[in-house]
Amino acid sequence: MELPRRDRGDELCRPGELTAVRDRLRVLARRHELVTVIACAFDHRTRMLPFIYADTRMAPAGVRAIGSALVDAGFAKTRIVLQQWNSNFRPSEMRLDGRVPDLFMVSSMQIHTAACQALIRDACRIDLTQRPLIIAGGAKTVYEPWDVFSADAGDPWGADVAVTGEEFVLLNLLERLLAERGPNEAPRTAFLRVRDAGLLDDIPGLVYARTGPTGAAEELVDTGVQRLVGDLDELPHPALGFRLLEAPSRRPTLQSRALAPNRVRRHSPIVSLVLTFGCKFNCPYCPIPAYNQRQHRVKSGARMADEFVRLHREFGLRYFFGADDNFFNHKQRTLEIVETLAQTEIDGVPLRKRVRWGTEVTVHDTLQLREHLGTVRKSGVRALWLGVEDMTATLVNKGQSVDKTTEAFHLLRDRGICPMPMMMHHDTQPLFTRAGNYGLLNQVRVLRAAGAISLQVLMMTPATGSRFYEDVFTSGRVYASAAGRPVEPHMLDANYVVASEHPQPWRKQLNIMAAYLYFYNPLRFLVALFRPKGKLYLADALVQLIGMWGLTRTIRRTFGWAMCLLRGDIRRQTDVPVSPLPMRGIGGQAASHALPLAPAKGQRPPDRVALPIAGAGRRKLTSAGRADAGDAVESPAVGVPLRIDPAT
Repeated sequence: MELPRRDRGDELCRPGELTAVRDRLRVLARRHELVTVIACAFDHRTRMLPFIYADTRMAPAGVRAIGSALVDAGFAKTRIVLQQWNSNFRPSEMRLDGRVPDLFMVSSMQIHTAACQALIRDACRIDLTQRPLIIAGGAKTVYEPWDVFSADAGDPWGADVAVTGEEFVLLNLLERLLAERGPNEAPRTAFLRVRDAGLLDDIPGLVYARTGPTGAAEELVDTGVQRLVGDLDELPHPALGFRLLEAPSRRPTLQSRALAPNRVRRHSPIVSLVLTFGCKFNCPYCPIPAYNQRQHRVKSGARMADEFVRLHREFGLRYFFGADDNFFNHKQRTLEIVETLAQTEIDGVPLRKRVRWGTEVTVHDTLQLREHLGTVRKSGVRALWLGVEDMTATLVNKGQSVDKTTEAFHLLRDRGICPMPMMMHHDTQPLFTRAGNYGLLNQVRVLRAAGAISLQVLMMTPATGSRFYEDVFTSGRVYASAAGRPVEPHMLDANYVVASEHPQPWRKQLNIMAAYLYFYNPLRFLVALFRPKGKLYLADALVQLIGMWGLTRTIRRTFGWAMCLLRGDIRRQTDVPVSPLPMRGIGGQAASHALPLAPAKGQRPPDRVALPIAGAGRRKLTSAGRADAGDAVESPAVGVPLRIDPAT
């Protein structure tokens, strides 16, 4: 399921290429007054730990980046609608500047698939003579672009095109479309003509449908894996996107004006910023290295300083989260960034006194920077989320151990930086052990004692784009349903136990609740008021309050699933989710974004099989990697790729 790698040396765009396409689009924009609405799909059933509060109080970086790129390219009539704030928004009723938009874009994660499809379906209700060009994007389409196209000839809803890349791909698409668009020609009509002429096939990062006489999709065409922008300083300034946000509303329509700049801080007090991309580690459950084509991409310290300063001055924003894969990934680049920020001032005041920010790092890289953590603190960093996973390195080894993890946490705590651990629970890990630190509660206790003020515990779940994705399905570890309740996309956020070989998977679900209850509770809140773990004033107590609030939602949403697991009748899905439509690449090549099991043209996709399993249904893997119902099994923790060698 990992994305294939482009040819060596062809992974990145040429320096200045993104800037050049924006310059060319500004010229075209004078002749094409496009109106665009960008929607961020959001399924409110996902509101629980560890994402509670930030999920609605931090405007996502992805849709803001697209909006910023459009405005920077000359398309000022653009609006960003967040379903987090506008749950009743209906594309069929949207009007901007008094007209139906020319372009309607939808961005979605996998867990928001249902909301994404509902938005596209509703947009397709617009009369064909006025229908906008529908473009789907986001993490969902990067790995499963077929889900935004209908395979039902009787219900031919669907996007016109899926963008499986970043801003550069979208801008290339718009440049090609506008260069070929005729006077007064509708953008969607121009797209269909350009598509049918094969003029999109040299733009890597697109998936579009070939349609039949009824308008239903018959085949998907994949133009390949995107080229990445290597120098992130070329990206449009994020401040542009904040001026495009639709104000929170219960109405299905759009308001006449975007959210006023002086109200942005009220609704989005936390800002997510792209700072770096890429990670040196190659964990089997993580799609990050393959997505980034094994590259490490960064912004310069000067550019980051400019973004912090401008966003603070224009919107009064103070709290930032770096959407990094591993900010400490490259020592020298990290030092260049933090040293620049440490010397930056806002109106004569050091940046660290006006701005506070945090990001994601690893235990290993934190220890590599132990002598420079003071400079990291002076740059404004107040919290770091560390991928602890399993402190004993049983699940995955990224150079962490109990001693190294506690050392890293103490180093951060002593310098006034709050360590925020991210953990993974797995089949072979018990809730508690009398000796050692293998048990989940044992590790939570160690982390709390070492200075952790927040906690994230998630169950290993099949991740699209990861190396182990196919194996988890073909080995029979993934659930299709339990006690008659089907596994839905919103349950794939790792809060639900949906892939396990444990004989009593309901225990795994309750273990996650127990870990959160152990960490977030009224007693710890009272202790945090008088003996906080961090040096930030009341930060520990505040996180305890948010954690207890989120825990009530987590229990309310996941306890019912635990009871379904307890009742049994677990059915497992043994076929990997593939495109129901045939997919092909350009020039007879295989489709880069399709699994090998996707049907060829003229073939039907394989029927999904859900095998009934007695009890919890443990299964034995054969040398072919398949599972036989009713057999016992000995295997590693779910989430670790399991490949059986017939010779052994």
